[in-house]
Amino acid sequence: MDISQYQKEVDNWIRTTGVRYFSELTNTAILTEEVGEVARLMARIYGDQSFRQPMEEADQKAALADELADVLWVVACLANQTGIDLEQALQENINKKTKRDTNRHINNPKLK
Repeated sequence: MDISQYQKEVDNWIRTTGVRYFSELTNTAILTEEVGEVARLMARIYGDQSFRQPMEEADQKAALADELADVLWVVACLANQTGIDLEQALQENINKKTKRDTNRHINNPKLK
């Protein structure tokens, strides 16, 4: 599924199952919460914190995948609400980074 199709599917789900969008401010708060959940899992899976209850590696990956999908969901909601075509925005962002960083990382001795 491409990004534009994902935005359309999210919009369709919101309008049929979700009734309506939350406000942009509420969705921003939800985005912050979801990113926090990703950070919590990253700290436990890849960092120094541990889970309260042991969790199988497959369950850890599934939980992280679900939280990352939640982040993308809310980003799609915000993009839909503000009239942003994420596919176009992402392509423009890649182009900007490519132009800006063409030699930057290749010439960075810290990355060798």
